[in-house]
Amino acid sequence: MRIHPNKVLILGSGGLRIGQAGEFDYSGSQAIKALKEENIRTILVNPNIATVQTDASMADEVYLQPLTLDIVTSIIEKEQPDAILLGFGGQTALNLGLDLHEAGVLKKHGVKILGTPIDAISQTEDRDAFKNALESIGVKSPKSVCVTNVADALTAAESIGYPIMMRSGFSLGGITRTRKGMFFSGITNFN
Repeated sequence: MRIHPNKVLILGSGGLRIGQAGEFDYSGSQAIKALKEENIRTILVNPNIATVQTDASMADEVYLQPLTLDIVTSIIEKEQPDAILLGFGGQTALNLGLDLHEAGVLKKHGVKILGTPIDAISQTEDRDAFKNALESIGVKSPKSVCVTNVADALTAAESIGYPIMMRSGFSLGGITRTRKGMFFSGITNFN
């Protein structure tokens, strides 16, 4: 279903670190410009004052507030946006968007998600679910397992076979939604 919103809430990425998340400021700034060209009112939530997108000449309303469920819920209640963009704030915005959806905030206030559907975001944010989705459509991926402690990690490494690649359930932009903890993946042993 195609909608033409009048007011869109954009979630930023929060604090930028050296070498990380600068692309979200650029992409978020471009999203604001594109929406404004379509005469769509823009509301930005991003606590980082050192970004282009938080400049007073960018979004129609800027909230320099923490990107938390409670605060963004309050902003949604006040501003009553028609839609929300989650894809311009990295891991922080994606996870917060999932939290807003799971808490029923978006449905309660009639806020539509623009861009990637919530089911796709949820599936890609959970490493196990993403691996299973790839497997279901015949896409090969490295053998992998989620573990929560060192003993299980060593057992998984022996089971998969060396060499292994270890990824934790954390990224610099925010915590990923892998429910089980560390994610071990054999890089040479394909299913």
